[in-house]
Amino acid sequence: MDLLSLAGLLLAATSIIVGSILKGAGVKGLIGGAAFMIVVVGTIAAILLQTPMATFRRALGIAAWIFRPPAGDTTGIVRKIVEWSNIARKQGLLGLESSLEQESDEFMKKGLQALVDGSEPDAIRQVMEIELESREHADFAAARVFEGMGIYAPTLGIIGAVLGLMAVMQNLADPSKLGPGIAAAFTATVYGIGLANLVFLPMANKLKSVITEQSRMRQMCIEGLIAIAEGENPRNIEAKLNGYMHH
Repeated sequence: MDLLSLAGLLLAATSIIVGSILKGAGVKGLIGGAAFMIVVVGTIAAILLQTPMATFRRALGIAAWIFRPPAGDTTGIVRKIVEWSNIARKQGLLGLESSLEQESDEFMKKGLQALVDGSEPDAIRQVMEIELESREHADFAAARVFEGMGIYAPTLGIIGAVLGLMAVMQNLADPSKLGPGIAAAFTATVYGIGLANLVFLPMANKLKSVITEQSRMRQMCIEGLIAIAEGENPRNIEAKLNGYMHH
């Protein structure tokens, strides 16, 4: 569990609610069905229009990374690769077949399979880097879905405010309705700017940082597997991979 994300979300909600109370608007001032429809539903509609189905599904799939990012045991990966290099040194690359059956990570398994098949180091690198680039591209495209929502939400908030003011202008003959009407009109602006800057854009940036870390670990795996294919000394491989742990 990423406690920083949880704390950030709770503090974001608290800042808006408590701020509204301290300003005298109260919690009721933040509740608006029309504002919700225009900003939230409108933002979803805009992003659906913009996004391919596969990317949208991927975005829904990685949203949980905000609170539970993929497990990344860098030390364990280094230990595993060094163990593979020792096996390859003693038994040859075919000795890694048993390790291949036990490996659960699909990315590492693909590289290990290439090793067992006796592929050339350059061929292994090419295949693995294409796989890495493909995954990275799909994940970043999914993260940009939330970035897009952060762009559309404030604009829709302004639209909601304008529509609310239009409704107020129609009731100028009744002064008692002007104050509550104007307040309700600006609720949509709060929704739009608040969701964009406290939820959607931070989510996109957090996801991008998780994706970058995942790519770094996969790049480390590629370098380790290439080193095994080139027959490097296990100690040298360990020293090389340990450099990734200082980032």
